[in-house]
Amino acid sequence: MTWLFFLAALLGGVANPFQSGANAQLNKELARSLWATIFVYAFGLGILLVIQIFARQEIPQAKLASLTWWTWLGAPVSLVSTFVALTVAQKMGSGLFTGATVTASLITSIFLDHFGLLGFKQHPLSVARFGGCFLLIAGVWVIARF
Repeated sequence: MTWLFFLAALLGGVANPFQSGANAQLNKELARSLWATIFVYAFGLGILLVIQIFARQEIPQAKLASLTWWTWLGAPVSLVSTFVALTVAQKMGSGLFTGATVTASLITSIFLDHFGLLGFKQHPLSVARFGGCFLLIAGVWVIARF
């Protein structure tokens, strides 16, 4: 089962530059960043509503009142991520943009893991993890430079 999770994560990673490129092109053709973002999320919501017609999941009303405050951060953070991607991805190029965002994501993830924040299992910072971050930064520098 673990390999399926890893495969799903890899597919999500493969999808990321395609998403950034498609959203950036939408922004370029519309020449309106906020509207491009609205269309991205409206279209996504439409797809989710069609899936819901078939899935028929009930609204978890009893659980909504007991959610921790930070569970709501995903939506605005996702909006920031999408808005940044559709405004700068094509200007930076796919390799540099994806490298920079993946590096920032991994460094942030190591910080979240170290402190066990947002429900993640605690994984202390180690020399190896720190070295991995350094190698990521070096990799992005190489992509940007050459």
